[in-house]
Amino acid sequence: MKININNKEYLVDVANNPSLLEVLRDQLDFTGTKYGCGEGACGACKVLVNENPTPACITPVTSVAGKKVTTIEGLEVNGELHAVQKILLEEDVFQCSYCAPGMILSAVALLKKRPNANEKELIDGLNGNICRCCTYPAIINALKKLSQNNSE
Repeated sequence: MKININNKEYLVDVANNPSLLEVLRDQLDFTGTKYGCGEGACGACKVLVNENPTPACITPVTSVAGKKVTTIEGLEVNGELHAVQKILLEEDVFQCSYCAPGMILSAVALLKKRPNANEKELIDGLNGNICRCCTYPAIINALKKLSQNNSE
């Protein structure tokens, strides 16, 4: 089956109906997408499917046929990090960074829809992403700076 990952077509093996996460990590070596809970609850495996945050661990790869999948590796363009990646790095919000890919992709999707998101919208938009180090306040504060810059 062909799938579009980060604007590039890949031919993948769909025997045994693997999850999107299995295909990304095991067949295509996109290891930025993490395995966390295996139940779609922690957010570590989130990718964007047609710009919507989606848990790759519970998404059958066959369900993304004809859709655009973006992984954390696909945010960088011509050596330039996405604005969300930049602000979170500048503000040094992460500790272990296991949640970072899913957290970043969820924030990218939210801020694309709501570039001037307020604190409540940011919190709601990141719901479903668990940070084991509990750096939520730092993440939200950094994203608030980005959101405020979007409103200027």
